[in-house]
Amino acid sequence: MFITKECDYAVRVVRALGGGEKLSVPEICRQENITVPFAYKILKKLQEAGIVKGHRGVQGGYTIKIPASELTLLKVYNAIDPNMFVIDCLNPEKQCERNGPNGGPCLVHKELAEIQQEFFALLERKSLAQILAGE
Repeated sequence: MFITKECDYAVRVVRALGGGEKLSVPEICRQENITVPFAYKILKKLQEAGIVKGHRGVQGGYTIKIPASELTLLKVYNAIDPNMFVIDCLNPEKQCERNGPNGGPCLVHKELAEIQQEFFALLERKSLAQILAGE
């Protein structure tokens, strides 16, 4: 629900890699205060989403694949939690327990859907480069 710790840490990983240099997992973890197992889990998801690239071997590590100027918080969060909803009833794959007598959503559903749209729009309004530059 909302922004999980895993989503928060994913932004930290991207922030660490935002300078463009290749970093090892221990370097990322030291820089961003993340545990190694958690970092690997996050990096795997970011790699599957095409946000970071893994480099194997002795000189291995990770680099950012998408420039921070093209990344938004929403893109990073969706890589980690593609089913991020303000409330479960907004997930079209789940049946809301509070549906009205005609089977439609409860009266609060429409308002929550608008709030979710605004929330997502706010997460997309600035690139990570702008955020990290203090804009």
